[in-house]
Amino acid sequence: GAAREKGLWLASRWQAEAASRWRGGSCIAVARGGCIAVAGGWLYRGGQGWLHRGGRGVETNPTLGVKSAMIVGAVGRIGQRTLEGVTFVGEATKLWCRATSLVLRGAIDWRNTLQQMELIGVNAAALVFLTVTFGGMVMAVYSVSEFQRFGATEYLGGLIGLSIVRELGPVLTAIVVAARSGSAIAAEIGTMKVTEQLDALRALATDPIEYLVVPRYLASLITLPLLTIMADVCGTMGGFVVAVGAGVSREIYLKSVLRLVKADHLLTGLVKAVVFGTLISIVGCQQGFRTGQGAAAVGRATTNSVVLCVVLVHIADYFLALIFG
Repeated sequence: GAAREKGLWLASRWQAEAASRWRGGSCIAVARGGCIAVAGGWLYRGGQGWLHRGGRGVETNPTLGVKSAMIVGAVGRIGQRTLEGVTFVGEATKLWCRATSLVLRGAIDWRNTLQQMELIGVNAAALVFLTVTFGGMVMAVYSVSEFQRFGATEYLGGLIGLSIVRELGPVLTAIVVAARSGSAIAAEIGTMKVTEQLDALRALATDPIEYLVVPRYLASLITLPLLTIMADVCGTMGGFVVAVGAGVSREIYLKSVLRLVKADHLLTGLVKAVVFGTLISIVGCQQGFRTGQGAAAVGRATTNSVVLCVVLVHIADYFLALIFG
């Protein structure tokens, strides 16, 4: 704050540390990770070199240079982001392996699991059904006129059914559950960490992964496929309502769905739902466990959980489409 009042903008952490090492000074962390390198009576002012705190002139670094400092800062930020990504993958993989091993060994608290099934699946059902139903209706609005123009209404129901069963149903369900339930998982565990409840569990010789992660993980594996099946029905019926309202025969629409939508298509959507449920529960728990201190850290963990879940759902959907395509 004082540096800003004196007209000094904060150099990036990497620039300040590099310049401070050259000058033989120290680096003082300030707001939002910015730094001012201090060496005697001099302050580092980014690209303008060293500025004396008394305003008596600027000493330019002859070896570092502005461009070198910018390159060092950019490379440092890339390295930091890469390290964070590798750390996230490692922590999430380790957590998934640990939770899966506990499930296979039968270390399951079924009462807690049933409670999580209600929180993750049942409470999100209405929003899932509403989203997928209107998704099917919108698809029918765009498709029915074109199919009628070319006299191909006997394929309309099958097209909508296939699109929902293989893609829209599991993906929209996963996104809704990630936004509603995944964020709740991260916020709950993050709050427990901030309030030291996780330390209390360890003090009582209770494994936090067995007590917190396994019920949420198992509940997601069970409820996501069930939600997807019911979402498929709602989306297909939403398209049915629009198609019938536009003049398509009920029998033609339903026969098209039954003729073109096969059991292996439904199985593809269920496999996607299982993968998405795994991602949502593990990422939500991982972000909760790595929450920092304070209320702001809980908010960041919640936001990161939703963002990561949505991105990973789309990435996983692409690779699963390549496998089952």
